[in-house]
Amino acid sequence: MDRLEDDERPLSPEETLRLIEEQQARTSMRLGGDPLMIYTSWGVAWLAGFGALFVHYAYGSITQNMALAVLFPLMILAMAISSFAQRKGAAGQVRGESSVRGTMYGFAWAFGFACMGALGTRLSPLLPPDESGLLWGVMSMTIVAVLYMAGGAIWRVPMMFFLGAGVAVLNVIGAVGGPGLHALLMSVGAGGGFAVVGVVQWWRQRDRA
Repeated sequence: MDRLEDDERPLSPEETLRLIEEQQARTSMRLGGDPLMIYTSWGVAWLAGFGALFVHYAYGSITQNMALAVLFPLMILAMAISSFAQRKGAAGQVRGESSVRGTMYGFAWAFGFACMGALGTRLSPLLPPDESGLLWGVMSMTIVAVLYMAGGAIWRVPMMFFLGAGVAVLNVIGAVGGPGLHALLMSVGAGGGFAVVGVVQWWRQRDRA
């Protein structure tokens, strides 16, 4: 009898708040998708790709074209992986409007990078080689930062929004500081940060499961 009464007693304010927080965390995990696919895929792409650009700017041991040939295929792969994970995470739990929203968000990535390619192809021949590389890097990271913040707002995942904002800040600092600094910040700051966040978030999800 006492046990039944304990089960039926109203929750305290602290217990209610904790329950709400747990439900919000579960919802974010379901709608946010697999953090290894969403965050760590980008982190690895930037660590390797912008790391190659930094090696070019700092030491000249590889050409700029070689560095870009590492960066952009990895970014395209990361874009595909993260977009798939986000759409899958949303579609697996909600249908209709939210599923359509996820599909449109995926197309936004594709159109953004297509516009970047057209603009970069037109403008880069007018610039010195190092500034051309900076142009490509800044444009690509601008798209990533803006769409990550948009994705965080769409699915109400604060981590995603603030990571996008962090990338935007590093991108602006690097754009002002020049090609070498930009490549270093994107590789170590953005790439390393995303890789670590992805692993940590995945570990927390596994513990909560």
